[in-house]
Amino acid sequence: MTTELDSRGLQDRYAPQSSCFGCGPANPSGLRVRSIIQGEEVVADWQPQPHHEAFPGMLNGGIIGALLDCHSNWTAAWHLMRQAGATHPPCTVTADYAIKLLRPTPTQGPVHLSARVVESQADRATIEAVLSAGGKICATCRGTFVAVKPGHPAYHRW
Repeated sequence: MTTELDSRGLQDRYAPQSSCFGCGPANPSGLRVRSIIQGEEVVADWQPQPHHEAFPGMLNGGIIGALLDCHSNWTAAWHLMRQAGATHPPCTVTADYAIKLLRPTPTQGPVHLSARVVESQADRATIEAVLSAGGKICATCRGTFVAVKPGHPAYHRW
């Protein structure tokens, strides 16, 4: 169940100044995904706009990739934070991810993202995520997201 604290989204809570194109709350031109904890999963609902389309009525594949990448990354960061007993998530980056586009994704309604941890170590987590629209799975993702160390350009980015 989502709590009041969780309903703000992980990005708003832990990285309100982030300018990431996919999930940065401070990027007015970005996608602004809001990942919310729901039990052992992390979920998000996002509404496409016409400028996100590949062709009329269908979402661009690159936008689908960005949505799944950022949402999965935050799922990993949240998991690694909990696993370490920390109060703030580590800065994580994408080590690898693969998207499977299963069917065209319509843009007339919201898309729903859900992600969960399937493997983890102290500094990384493997995530599986799903993007659905209109009650149908349109794309899936599996990726590995790694906590970075001092000296990495993403260290302390949030």
